[in-house]
Amino acid sequence: VQSINFVAERVQVLVPEARLAVAHGRMAEGELEAVMADFTKGEIDVLVCTTIIESGLDVPNANTMIVNRADRFGLTQLYQLRGRVGRGVNLAYAYFLYDKGMRLTDDAEKRLRTIYEATELGAGFNIAIKDLEIRGAGNLLGIRQSGHINAVGFSLYTRLLAEAVEELKAARDGRKIDEAQRLPPPMIDLPLPAYIPEEYIGDTNTRLNIYQRLSGVNNDEQIDDMAKELDDRFGAVPREVNNLLYAVRIKLLAIRAGIESIATEEGRIVLRLFEGMHFDKEKVEAVLGSGVKFGLKQIRIDYRRIGGEWQKVLENLLIRLG
Repeated sequence: VQSINFVAERVQVLVPEARLAVAHGRMAEGELEAVMADFTKGEIDVLVCTTIIESGLDVPNANTMIVNRADRFGLTQLYQLRGRVGRGVNLAYAYFLYDKGMRLTDDAEKRLRTIYEATELGAGFNIAIKDLEIRGAGNLLGIRQSGHINAVGFSLYTRLLAEAVEELKAARDGRKIDEAQRLPPPMIDLPLPAYIPEEYIGDTNTRLNIYQRLSGVNNDEQIDDMAKELDDRFGAVPREVNNLLYAVRIKLLAIRAGIESIATEEGRIVLRLFEGMHFDKEKVEAVLGSGVKFGLKQIRIDYRRIGGEWQKVLENLLIRLG
C-alpha cells in the first residue's frame, strides 16, 4: 500500500492516455466502492491495486492483468488472481513478473512454472495437487495412520502427534517438558463480539482460512503479522476482528499461566486453573486490588467495576501469572 501511488505514477507515465485509478484495502469504503464501480463500467482503463481483488470480484470486461513480483505470491493466490480476468467473452492475458536480477527460490520457480503450464479448463485441481507437493503435506509417521485421523479429527491428531514427538525428544535429550505444554488449549469466552464480519471479508472460504490460521498462531509476533496482513488486504480492521485478535492473545497468555478456561459468569470474568496448577494471590492482588474474589482453583474478576480498562487489566494479570 505504501508504494502503490508510486507504481501508479510510473504506469501513468508509460500510458499517459489511459484513465487510471488506484484501489487498496485502506481506502474509505465509499471511495473504494466508487472506484470499483467505475472500473466495472469501463470508465477506468487501468486499475493499479493490491491483492484486494484476489477473490469475490467479477469484472467481465477486464482482459489483462499484470502481477508485479509474482514470485512472492503463493500458488493458490496466483491462480485466484489469474481468475480475475477472462471472465467474459473476450480473450484475456495474465502476466506474472519477477525481478530478473534476483535469483528465484526453488519453490518460487516451481510455483511460476506450474501456473504457466496450467492453461487447460479445470486446472484448479491439478494446481491444488502441485501446491501440496511444493509445500508438503507433512509426514504423519509415514503411511501407518489408518483410522486415527478420522477418529479424532485432523487438527487434534496433529497436535497429539506433535506432543508425543516432543516427549520422545525430551526423553532422548534428558530434559523436562514444561507442564503447560502438556495441557489442552484453554476455552476463552469473553464479553466481546469477536468474529470476522461478512461486511469485512465477504468470501466464506477466505474467512474460514483466516480463522484456521488464527487457530494455529503461537506467539505475539504472528498475531501482529496477521493484523498487518488483514489491514493490508482488506482495509482498516473493524472492532470485532480486533477483539478476535485480542482473544487469541489472551489464549496464548492463558496457556503460559496454566489457565483451563476464561469465562463470563454473572457479570464477572472467571479464570479457572488446571488441576495441579496454582496462582500467586499477591500477584493477582497487585494487579486487581480489591476487585477480585478467590475460589477453589479460580479467580473471579468484576470487570464492570474495573470499567473500560478491563481488557488491559486481564492481559496484565495473565502476563504476571505466566
